[in-house]
Amino acid sequence: MLTYAIRRLLIAIPTLFGVVLLVFLMVRLAPGDPAVLLAGEFATPETLQAIRERYGLDRPLPEQFLLYLGALLRGDLGESARSRRPVLEELKTYFPNTVELAVAAILVALLTGIPLGILAALRPGSGLDLGVMTLALLGVSMPVFWFGLLAILIFSVNLGWFPVAGKGTLAHLVLPAVTLGVNATALLARMTRGTLLEVLSQDYIRTARAKGLRERVVVFKHALRNAMIPVVTVAGLEFGSLLAGAVITETIFAWPGLGQLLVGSILARDYPVVQGAVLLVATSFILVNLLVDLLYAWIDPRVRYD
Repeated sequence: MLTYAIRRLLIAIPTLFGVVLLVFLMVRLAPGDPAVLLAGEFATPETLQAIRERYGLDRPLPEQFLLYLGALLRGDLGESARSRRPVLEELKTYFPNTVELAVAAILVALLTGIPLGILAALRPGSGLDLGVMTLALLGVSMPVFWFGLLAILIFSVNLGWFPVAGKGTLAHLVLPAVTLGVNATALLARMTRGTLLEVLSQDYIRTARAKGLRERVVVFKHALRNAMIPVVTVAGLEFGSLLAGAVITETIFAWPGLGQLLVGSILARDYPVVQGAVLLVATSFILVNLLVDLLYAWIDPRVRYD
């Protein structure tokens, strides 16, 4: 397994290089002059030229990319054009908040989606099954911004149970985590139901029941463990997506996360921060997928990485 993990990390290097190159080209080929955005509309030509020289914007694109790549290999992500702080310090400030929100959201999804999927699978065609699948369909279809605004209206404005926005106490985390995790909850419920129904129809499950094993043992020891691999795959992908896609939720609840930083940096054409944030998200996604692959062997002993 260690060899497999090392091989996967080595394979990730060309992927990260492609991400760096793609983002580098996208932010620099976008319309507009970043020097004007940084200095202001009424800046003098001398000021604009000084800004271009400071950030290397007056050099050819290949040279700019090689300079950036060299600095990246040294662990230098550059300096933010807006705050004049090192990009690494900016990421250290905002990224832990996004991780906190994503972890809370995926916990909400795991603790609600999987049990609902199990209940629906154990009673297929029943009213419970229909109700769970209806809720799952609503969860998949419901826009995040609409659910977030509705949650604020009901639980913050009308009932006063939770703060409207910001970050501070555990109560501030509840509504953003539920809002961000509602889509993942629906997906996990549907995936758990489908895979568990398929496993429960296998011959070895009928054999286990014929031997007189308790239904609880058959479901949780034999069936559920074999049905969890697709569920773990979806959960891992969803967690990676939550890390990268929490922009709307962070905006609605004024959560100071990486999404807020990335949007503001894109609007200000803050190249170093945009590149550093995207590279961090891509690296996190790769590491999450690697962890999911390694979990396969723990869930199913038949999985081997030779």
